[in-house]
Amino acid sequence: MSIATRPSFAFDNSFVRELEGLYEPWRGTSVPAPELLMLNEDLAAELGIDTGALRSPEGVAVLTGNVMAEGADPIAQAYSGHQFGGFSPRLGDGRALLLGEVLDIHGRRRDLHLKGSGRTPFARRGDGKAAIGPMLREFVIGEAMHSLGIPTARALAVVATGEQVVRETMLPGAVLTRVAASHIRVGTFEYAAARRDPDLLRRLTDYAIARHYPDAAETENPYLAFFEAVVDAQASLVARWMLVGFIHGVMNTDNMAISGETIDYGPCAFMDAFDAATVFSSIDHAGRYAFGNQPHIAQWNLARLAEAVLPLLHADTEAAVAVASDVLESFPDRYNAYWGKGMLAKLGLSDGGPESDALIEDLFSLMKAQRIDFTSCFRALSSALRGDPARARALFEEPAAFDGWAERWRAQVATESLDPHTVARAMERVNPVYIPRNHLVEEALAAANAGDLGPFERMVGVITRPFDERPGLEAYAAPAPEDFGAGYQTFCGT
Repeated sequence: MSIATRPSFAFDNSFVRELEGLYEPWRGTSVPAPELLMLNEDLAAELGIDTGALRSPEGVAVLTGNVMAEGADPIAQAYSGHQFGGFSPRLGDGRALLLGEVLDIHGRRRDLHLKGSGRTPFARRGDGKAAIGPMLREFVIGEAMHSLGIPTARALAVVATGEQVVRETMLPGAVLTRVAASHIRVGTFEYAAARRDPDLLRRLTDYAIARHYPDAAETENPYLAFFEAVVDAQASLVARWMLVGFIHGVMNTDNMAISGETIDYGPCAFMDAFDAATVFSSIDHAGRYAFGNQPHIAQWNLARLAEAVLPLLHADTEAAVAVASDVLESFPDRYNAYWGKGMLAKLGLSDGGPESDALIEDLFSLMKAQRIDFTSCFRALSSALRGDPARARALFEEPAAFDGWAERWRAQVATESLDPHTVARAMERVNPVYIPRNHLVEEALAAANAGDLGPFERMVGVITRPFDERPGLEAYAAPAPEDFGAGYQTFCGT
């Protein structure tokens, strides 16, 4: 095999150098017939990687782990996690490998990570493999979130392995290559704390500060400043999820990155008809991770982070609990500030207050009562503000209720002395017209499993420009058919 055409990565593997005890060196399982299905050329350009080299047989071999790129130092990361509320002290990358850290063209440190690359020492009962469908889902959801301006891990590539994996049925296998600011999780801190190794916990926290929150190092109490920064980042992130109707589906502590990026797209989906109790995940039987519960669960997870780093916050335990509690209790205010500002923008308002709060609450009540599509409703409001309410009214079986609400809303816009057309344009910059519609995602994944990537590629092309309404793409903006939503479930893919 020629090394000359192998892709070149600017690796600098600080996690391996500095955090021994939080990983196991490992190599991926060789796959028989790798075939590149999707390559994210924009992301490759950010990483400074030649796409021609990635598409070559040598490049595809690197993207499956069959061949190690020069400078890679592959490891399976160790972490714990609270999964649906119960603590698992030893989880870790059961079917994933961190190949290394790449310095991108802007000098940012990014993890290059394989998913579905075979069993590791943390695999437990899993086979370490992944199927094409879930890996393509992670690709399209990550690109949608990125295009919506939401911090997220992104997929660099999906490669078919040429083998079948056993799930409920036999499915074609795949390996995902993904990129993230890091894969340090709340569960990573839980693992270090559970080891009762003060040096490991301190090394991990110092590393996380240097990598993600360097300003914290300049404060009087860097560890408390770090915790506060993570709390704020998660408040902002979850607010952004809620503003676009995104449901993560499995908000375990091992799926919460301290960087403030969205990671681990498993049984995730976007809201169809609005209902705060919406659950899509097939494994969330009690609705723990329902749409409306996400802010509460984020705070709960952050409490687990606080428990893990408590010894670093203050030498006196009671004092440590007190300062951690003060920060943790600020989460609802932080979240509400981010969410409230975003919701005002979605409605074209600038002034918060009782009237605006009532408008928001009443709109969600209307949407729930009449089962109105979340994305379509907010997008249609800009047309109503321009004097054409037909698009919004058509969503409501009983439009008179919407008419009453819309009259109050337009009056509030007028009270703020805002030009309706200017406001409408601003609303269209925050209210997407295109999201990965669940019924279309399922159709595209079914086609991909049958060997036809066309529908999936078209969907990616649409959702990467979510705010720009384009002729001929009406099907991508339409709500799900009436017979689709009932009982719809998504699956974790393991």
